[in-house]
Amino acid sequence: SDRELAVLSYLPTMLTTAEIAVELYVSVNTVKTHLKSIYRKLDVPRRRDAVHRARELHLL
Repeated sequence: SDRELAVLSYLPTMLTTAEIAVELYVSVNTVKTHLKSIYRKLDVPRRRDAVHRARELHLL
């Protein structure tokens, strides 16, 4: 989704979940939900892997 891509775009910046939430004007739980969905779709267990996989797929 567009919001998942927005969250994904912040992952390389190493901002915390709370900081991403502030930047996107959403709750921390919303960011966590988007992160879980991103990890599932990219088939990765954590942020670092999501960034690596997203770069491979030219999403970042």
